[in-house]
Amino acid sequence: MDAKELRVKSKAELLDLEKELRENLFHLRFQIQTDQTTNSAKLRHTKQDIARVLTVLGEMDREAVQ
Repeated sequence: MDAKELRVKSKAELLDLEKELRENLFHLRFQIQTDQTTNSAKLRHTKQDIARVLTVLGEMDREAVQ
């Protein structure tokens, strides 16, 4: 997921995406702890995607204040 793709989405879409990513992160952590998966790279990428979404949301908030 690229930040350019996120910037064209609305705030509501980004909030929904953040919620979905956080749920996915929870499930990935659970799978790793129960040895259902060993692909820890997905965990890292999901965390990075959440950070990107939060960054774009912060940018939107700062633009709205100005």
